[in-house]
Amino acid sequence: MLRFLALLALLSAVPAAAQAPLQVMTFNVRYPSNGDGPDKWDSRAARLIEVWKRIGADVVGTQELFQRQADAIVAADPRYAWFGRDRRGGHADEHMGVFYRRDRLKLLAQGDFWLSDTPQVPGSISWGHPFPRMVTWGRFERLGDGRRFTLVNTHFPYRDEDGPAREKAAARVAAFVATLPKGEPVVVTGDFNDVPGSGAYRNLTAGLTDSWTALRRPEVGTFHGFTGKAEKRIDWVLTRGLNIKAVAADRQTVGGRYPSDHFPVIATLRFKRP
Repeated sequence: MLRFLALLALLSAVPAAAQAPLQVMTFNVRYPSNGDGPDKWDSRAARLIEVWKRIGADVVGTQELFQRQADAIVAADPRYAWFGRDRRGGHADEHMGVFYRRDRLKLLAQGDFWLSDTPQVPGSISWGHPFPRMVTWGRFERLGDGRRFTLVNTHFPYRDEDGPAREKAAARVAAFVATLPKGEPVVVTGDFNDVPGSGAYRNLTAGLTDSWTALRRPEVGTFHGFTGKAEKRIDWVLTRGLNIKAVAADRQTVGGRYPSDHFPVIATLRFKRP
């Protein structure tokens, strides 16, 4: 009897980390613009940081991030570290910065590439749109259970006429994902400036699962221009090899104002049993 109870205790003593969800957030934080009036960065930084802390995601893919914004976030919430170059290969422009919880994840590898015909050339532009577009990625190991995954974070061209460029960008991202270890989960985050059903969306979801549609959530908008009224769902969390438990667009305000002109999208994921 004692032997049976000991065995039962051993089998039930699965580390909490092995059962814990993986919370992933994609968040276009809006670059610092003095034209934003009451929503300029210096006025809303505390708002964004308060919402960020409340959510406490394990890993975050950001868009439009400037270094001073990143530094303010990690100074206020030292649970996080971040990495990434800006879209011109330095640190003076927009970053696709990736943040991760140092108390939960270990960064194993990181890198970047550009969404162009010359992806290894920093700042390179192809396909007729005006700004460099890029990917920042990181491979992580979860502390406690050793489960590994790769996060791929991006921001696609924004103009209506950039549909063909977004399709090519999506194909470039999909090709990169296809090179990653087959047995290891992948999460793709980003502001894709496009909607479900578009060519870019089809290129990505041929090999990835949209966390939103997987749970049959009603379509909502994610870009709202600081108004709270959004029509198009352009911010996505796409996955490979993970179970999707929940997903939501976070609509929190602080003092009645929003932390950014996009709603952050948070997906709660679980690793599949080995």
